[in-house]
Amino acid sequence: MLDMVSRSECEFFNDVIEGMSASPKTLPCKYFYDKHGSDLFEEITQLPEYYPTRTELDLLSLVASEIREFTADDIRIVEYGAGALRKVRLLLDTLDSANTYVPIDVSKSFLLSASQKLQDEYPDITVQPIVGSFLDPDLKIPASQTPSLGFFPGSTLGNLDDKDIRLFLSKARKHLGPNGQFLLGVDINQDPDTLIPAYNDAQGITADFNLNLLARINHELGANFQLSAFKHEARWNAQQHKIEMHLVSEKTQSVSIGGHTFNLLKDESIHTENSRKFTLEQIEKLATASNWKIQNVWQSPSPSMALVLLN
Repeated sequence: MLDMVSRSECEFFNDVIEGMSASPKTLPCKYFYDKHGSDLFEEITQLPEYYPTRTELDLLSLVASEIREFTADDIRIVEYGAGALRKVRLLLDTLDSANTYVPIDVSKSFLLSASQKLQDEYPDITVQPIVGSFLDPDLKIPASQTPSLGFFPGSTLGNLDDKDIRLFLSKARKHLGPNGQFLLGVDINQDPDTLIPAYNDAQGITADFNLNLLARINHELGANFQLSAFKHEARWNAQQHKIEMHLVSEKTQSVSIGGHTFNLLKDESIHTENSRKFTLEQIEKLATASNWKIQNVWQSPSPSMALVLLN
């Protein structure tokens, strides 16, 4: 049997080969988040153009006491795609009866470092980090004797198609139990004038984040992408209500990855990420299809983010 690292490398390789063999070419956005990618994303969340993080933080700080009224005592908080564990602090400060926190993230070193820092800050809470993808069908979360509150802030839900959202929410229903609740962060902004700069900032940090995916493939899979031969591009797809991130080839070129060769034409793109923007009606349909119902909604002014509590 392959060990954990080997299985991970094999999956990474297979996903890259499959995506580069597709037409149009794609790469899965879940591989953005190696250590350097995670650090870059944290920089992005601080940029003036990137409204989702600060808007959601403001909203969460404003309504955290109201969220407390909807939750049980002695709860466990399970955060999917936890990142730097910044937003959960607002919940931990308000939900003072929380006894356990389970952050889940794919970036091992980043997660363990952030978890230790949070444990030092909140010694009365048991922190149990789990390294893995929240989309992994084999993801295991320990059972809990106390009620669980799932937490999925940010706009990460927008990276998924409807099928993956339903699978994720259905899996979370099992993780969190029949009496569990789930607090989702949802981007409902539909204004391209704020969307495009948010994914194509003036400092070029988002471009570095996108290009780092190619650097990671070079480093971990022995590929020979020339990063200088690609440019970052963010496109608003109005018909499908989503921002698309692309890496566009600036010349005709060939790329070798583990014995496979891929040809790219000048101006051909590799599609690396979707960031969908939802309506609350869409969220309700997806939740209902996954055995959840909306318990309450809090919404910010424009550019609008929403916190949706499911039970």
